Amino acid sequence: MDGANWFKSNGKWQDRTYEPKVGDIIFFDWEGDGTTDHVGIVEKCENGTVYTVEGNSGDACKQRQYAVGSSNIYGYGIPAY
Repeated sequence: MDGANWFKSNGKWQDRTYEPKVGDIIFFDWEGDGTTDHVGIVEKCENGTVYTVEGNSGDACKQRQYAVGSSNIYGYGIPAY
């Protein structure tokens, strides 16, 4: 079972329209085929923009940003921190 399906089956999942919280796990679907291709951690969400920290992003760990609801966002896993 992949990470997204684990969060879904445990009732800890939100779709791309959700406004994420710090520490949520963001899943991406770059190819638009309904499967996850990449994952990151939400650093913050402000003014409709999600800020993330992602590993293996251009062979480095980088900060990125996306519009809330972006078509590249598959959804969010909500950890029980």
